[in-house]
Amino acid sequence: MLVRENDRIKVMNKKRMMMVFFVILLLMCLLLFRVAWIQIVKADEYTELAVNQQKGDVPIEAKRGTIFDRNGKELASSATSYHIWLMPAEAKKYYSDSKIADYAEDLAPILSQSRDDILKSFRSKSTIVKLAEYQDKQVVDKVNELGISGISVSSTTKRFYPMGSFASQVLGSVNDDNVGRSGLELEYDQYLSGVSGRWIRNSDINGNPLSFGSDKYYGAEDGLNVTTTLDEVLQHYLEKAVATGMEKTKAARITAVAMDPKTGEILAMTNTPNFDPNKPMEPAKEDKEKFKKMNETEKTEYLSNMWRNAAINDVYEPGSTFKLLTTSVALEEGIAKPDTVLTCRGHENISGVDIFCFDKNVHGSINVKKAVAESCNCIQMQLGANIGAERYFEYMDMFGITRPTGVDYPAEALPVLTDRTNFNPVNMATMYFGQGFSITPIQLVSAVCSIGNDGILMQPHFVRSLENKDGKTVKEFKPTQVRKVMSKETAAEMRDIMEFQVNEGGGRIARIEGVRIGGKTGTSEVVRDGKYTTDTYGSFIAMAPMDDPKIVVLVAVDSPKTVKYGVLAAAPIVKEFLQNGLPYLGVQTKFAESGN
Repeated sequence: MLVRENDRIKVMNKKRMMMVFFVILLLMCLLLFRVAWIQIVKADEYTELAVNQQKGDVPIEAKRGTIFDRNGKELASSATSYHIWLMPAEAKKYYSDSKIADYAEDLAPILSQSRDDILKSFRSKSTIVKLAEYQDKQVVDKVNELGISGISVSSTTKRFYPMGSFASQVLGSVNDDNVGRSGLELEYDQYLSGVSGRWIRNSDINGNPLSFGSDKYYGAEDGLNVTTTLDEVLQHYLEKAVATGMEKTKAARITAVAMDPKTGEILAMTNTPNFDPNKPMEPAKEDKEKFKKMNETEKTEYLSNMWRNAAINDVYEPGSTFKLLTTSVALEEGIAKPDTVLTCRGHENISGVDIFCFDKNVHGSINVKKAVAESCNCIQMQLGANIGAERYFEYMDMFGITRPTGVDYPAEALPVLTDRTNFNPVNMATMYFGQGFSITPIQLVSAVCSIGNDGILMQPHFVRSLENKDGKTVKEFKPTQVRKVMSKETAAEMRDIMEFQVNEGGGRIARIEGVRIGGKTGTSEVVRDGKYTTDTYGSFIAMAPMDDPKIVVLVAVDSPKTVKYGVLAAAPIVKEFLQNGLPYLGVQTKFAESGN
C-alpha cells in the first residue's frame, strides 16, 4: 500500500512539473512574440515615439522691422534684450539659506528689485521663475559675474522707441509678444513682424545632442522695414507748437495734422496728451493715483483712450472751417463768384426756425469772399440753399466727407451726417456752415488739400515704402489721385479767398511776414454723450505758401479754458508751427531771416 501511494505521488508531481514547464514555455513564447512584435513589426513606430520624446522644438524669434521717417531717421526699432531665469531647486542643491540670502542682497541693486522679492523667487516651488525681463547686456554681465548656479539667461528682442512719446499715437506700440497693438505697429504688423524660425533637435535629459534622430534648423525671416511719410523735423515743430498751445489754453486735448496737398503724404500728426510707447501700460503722471483705484474694465478704457489717435479715430464738428467746402461747391456750380454780393440780415428762417449768424452779427450787403473772411453763417446758408441738398451731398461724396478716407491706419472713425435719404432743411442749413454733423480731422484736411492741388483730391497715407534688411525696396506706395472735385480755376479762387481770410479777416493772427498764407478759423460746440455742451472746439486750418502750396495744417483745440474761439485757441499754434516749418521746407519768411 505504501509503495502504491508513493508511486501515485510521484506521478502527480511529474504532472505538476510538466504543467509548470508548459506554462513557463507558453509565457516565454508570448514574451518572445511580444518582443518580436515590438522590435520587428512595430519597430519604426516605437523608434519614432522615442525620438520624439527626445526632440526639442526651439522657436527662433524673427526680428521686427524698423520704422523710419521719410529721411531715414529711426522712429521704432528692435534691440536684443535678455530675460533672467531662476531654477530654485537647482540653487538650493548648492547653497545654504544664508548663502541664498547673500545672493539676494547682491542681485537686488543689479535688477532694481528688493531683496525680499528676490528671496521669494528663490523660495518658490515652481520649476523655473522669471527673475527679470528685458534687461540689457550690462545687467546680464553683472549677474553672470556672481556665478550663481540655477540662474540662466535667454535672449529676445524688445521694441524700442528712441524718442519716447514722439509721434506716439501715430506709431502705436506692441504687446509683450512683440505684436502690434495700435497705430502703424498694428496696421503694418504683417510686414513688420516677419516669420519666426524653428530649431528641431534631439537631445538627452541634460540637453546633450544625440547621435541619432533629426537636427533641423529653419531660420527666422526678419520683418520688413517701414519708411513713413512723417518728417521728424516737422513732427518736432508740430509737437512743440502744440505743447505751447496746451500750456496757454489749458485745453482737454489738442489734435494737429500736417499734410502735403500734392501727394497726400502725412508729414506730421500729433495729439496731446500723448504717451510713451516704451511703457504703453503706464498712465500719465497726473493720473497714476487715479489709475491705481480703477478696476480692470476702467483701466482698459483709460489705456484705450490714451492710445487713440483723435485725428483719425474720433470725430468732431468742424465748424466754420467747413465753409471752405460749401463755398467751393457754390463757385464750381456757378451759383456765385467771389465778388457776388449777398445780404446777411443776421439770421435765416429755415422751416420756421431762426438760425443766427456767427455771434448774431448782421453783416448786411457783403460779397462771398468777404463773407468767408468774416465767417458769415447766413451767406453760407443762402449758397447751400441754391446748390440744393442732393447736389450738395454729391460734392460731399467727391470730397470724401461721406465715408472714411481709407488712410492706412487702424479703426478710422465713420462720419456722422444728416440722413441724405430724408433731408431735414434745418440740419442741412447748419451743415452748410459746419455744424450739426461730425467728421474726422483727417477728412477735413484731405478735402481742403484738394484746394491746394488744383482741385484734385489725393489719398492720405502714412507709408512710402517697405524694405528688407538689406535696404532693398520690396513695395512702394506712390501718391494716388482719388478724383477731381473742382476745376483748377475754382481751386485758385478758393486759395485767394483763404489768403484774404488771413490778411483781412478773422485769421489775421496767423499772418507771417514775407510768406503768403491762407486759412480759415472755426468754432463749434463739443458733443458729449449725444448732447451739446458749453465747451467748444477751436480750430484753424492753414495752407502755405499760397502761390505754390507745400503744406496744409489743421489744429483742433478741444475745450480750451483760457480762450473760446478758434482764432485765439488754434491759430497761434499754426503760426508757431509754420514759422519754423516753412523755412525747413525751403520757404523763406521775414521771421526766419530775422533769426527768431
